[in-house]
Amino acid sequence: MGQLLAIEVVYRGVFQKTLAKNITRDIVLAAHNEGKLGISFGRYGDAPERNGIPAKGFAIVANDEQTLEEGMAQYEPKQVDVTVVLDDTLCKGVESWAWYGMLPVHRALKPGGTLIVISLEDAPTLLKSIHRREKPYKLGIVKGITSFSGMWVYKDDHTDVRVLGAIAKALPELFSLKSVEQFINDKLKSSAKVASARLDFERFATVDVKAGQGNPEELFKFDLPGWKDMRGGVSVKGQPQGGPYADPVTKQVGGFRPVRNELFKKYSTRTERPVVNFSTCTKCTLCWLNCPDASFDVAPDGTYDANLKSCCGCGICEDVCPVKDCITMVNESEFHDNNSQWAEFRKDKDAYLKWLETTIQKAEPMEKRSNGFRYRGQYQEQIPEALEIAKKG
Repeated sequence: MGQLLAIEVVYRGVFQKTLAKNITRDIVLAAHNEGKLGISFGRYGDAPERNGIPAKGFAIVANDEQTLEEGMAQYEPKQVDVTVVLDDTLCKGVESWAWYGMLPVHRALKPGGTLIVISLEDAPTLLKSIHRREKPYKLGIVKGITSFSGMWVYKDDHTDVRVLGAIAKALPELFSLKSVEQFINDKLKSSAKVASARLDFERFATVDVKAGQGNPEELFKFDLPGWKDMRGGVSVKGQPQGGPYADPVTKQVGGFRPVRNELFKKYSTRTERPVVNFSTCTKCTLCWLNCPDASFDVAPDGTYDANLKSCCGCGICEDVCPVKDCITMVNESEFHDNNSQWAEFRKDKDAYLKWLETTIQKAEPMEKRSNGFRYRGQYQEQIPEALEIAKKG
């Protein structure tokens, strides 16, 4: 059997689907320039087509037809040489189908393989989110803004060719920079993209991550029942209604917290999360009424607390809130837990409000955010800024 190489690309649902598809296709076409064979494909499922649910695309490359066929016989590669993460908030773990709970982003990476992350953060910061594993690996960062677009549009900000340049450096057995440049010249016909790929090849570097290094958090998981343990007939498990709960300070019971599915957590879909100023909340109910996932709890004092295990980060609550800066969406990379904000506010109001002020300063203005556009052409306007940041590295 010849040499088989596999690359997986982890991306955010429809927002990065075209980008991931282009990268895996381009990997195969660049490998063709070295006489190799390959195929690219996405993992089947309904979930990746919606919202920001984590999804995966794959490219497998071999130096002969028989080896490629053996690789294609697998439903998906069990081990990969390189994992590419297109959104650094996915470093917290992925839940592609909600079948297994949360999984570490490098779960399929071979020992000694390379994890490539698109991010403006440095390695120590990313390792606060990336979970520990028993085998060592290499971590490399392609410096840049996370490239989000939408279902029918594509944000052509050179992220695709920059990733190719980084892969050529990380995995020279796959293809050389020369083959990448030849592919770009022949297929994409862009000298600017050749320059971008070359620049990232030249400056891409990795750090060695030792066994046991990283986020010590125990990932959410559960065991699926075997066929002998499944419920009989056509019965569907009912969901309790929920009810009031206690104030952590006064112990007074009030408000309302619905009972939510204990197995399906939506926080892995989130690139941003709402932070709430409870001292300015007017209790207008608009966030609670308009949240598509019923993620808000009615607190005992009548304000509204986002349940961050259920929140998917859509930002509708911020849009409908009539009070300035009462609800603000902040990038998910700023947080490392899903604790109740209202409980923290009740325990120490002054400390919470000071934290809130500092945190809101990190929020990107709504009209400049890259994870959604508000008028036609906004993505195109963002490309020059993204390219400038990419050049600076």
